[in-house]
Amino acid sequence: EAKQIVAAAQKYNRMVQHGTQQRSSVGRVAVEKIKEGLIGDVYMARGLCFKRRDTIGHKAVEPVPAGVHYDLWLGPAPLHEFTFNRFHYNWHYFWDYGNGDLGNQGIHQVDMARWGLGVKYPTKVSAIGGHFMFDDDQETPNTLTATYEFNDGGVKKMMVFEVRHWITNHEAGLDEPRPGNTVGSIFYGPKGYIAVSEEDESKYASFIGREQAPGPADHVVGNNWANFIDVVRSRKHEDLFAPIEEGAISTTLVHLANISYRLGRTLHFDAASYSCTGDAEANRMFKRVYRKGFEVPEKV
Repeated sequence: EAKQIVAAAQKYNRMVQHGTQQRSSVGRVAVEKIKEGLIGDVYMARGLCFKRRDTIGHKAVEPVPAGVHYDLWLGPAPLHEFTFNRFHYNWHYFWDYGNGDLGNQGIHQVDMARWGLGVKYPTKVSAIGGHFMFDDDQETPNTLTATYEFNDGGVKKMMVFEVRHWITNHEAGLDEPRPGNTVGSIFYGPKGYIAVSEEDESKYASFIGREQAPGPADHVVGNNWANFIDVVRSRKHEDLFAPIEEGAISTTLVHLANISYRLGRTLHFDAASYSCTGDAEANRMFKRVYRKGFEVPEKV
């Protein structure tokens, strides 16, 4: 579906933005510092989504609330009896509709980590985790570690993405000194590392050399909404800070990790054919079985 959104946007000349705010704020500054060589050639990035999420509990089947067009709400997803856990917000935690916190909060950090690493599609993806601590209706994992290997232009790079759902430590100064969430991205090079915070403050900090001496840092708040409106008016696709073409790639990384987790094995991805090599079962999971009336066409 990510590929089809891109195809439709291009065919009809629509300005479509992926709502990853860091591409409009401090992420732009951090990526420029990386490109300038502040920490040398970046070989690894880590995305962190350590967000305290309470249990969603168990919810009984109920009548559909008045005013809700449930058939339309379900769209292409399978028909299922109504429960409030499968409705507003908690839909993120069911495979019929969502991708867990990897695709909820995590897509922002996946995109930031991939962007700063300077890569597109991975060649290898492996994810393990589980639904720990709570007995509730949630289907998706609340703890997950996904590892990606890239080989763009013959240069290997690595990206690790982590989801934790409860009490955890801070890392690389992200969101310190307050206890709570740790959400952001960290980039590693031979000269040091850069941490980009994305939770409550839009800021980056760098740490240089073996001594990890404080380097350049900044706090920059941008406006992705203003950027989108400006481009809708100008019709200049090149001025989009977060074009849907980039969002589609990052979204694919989310799905590949979830497929690896669900199948319990490493995937070998071929970007040219947009498929997992020698893995028909994984390739079948690239799209759902659509309910009648909500099919996504094979061609735009």
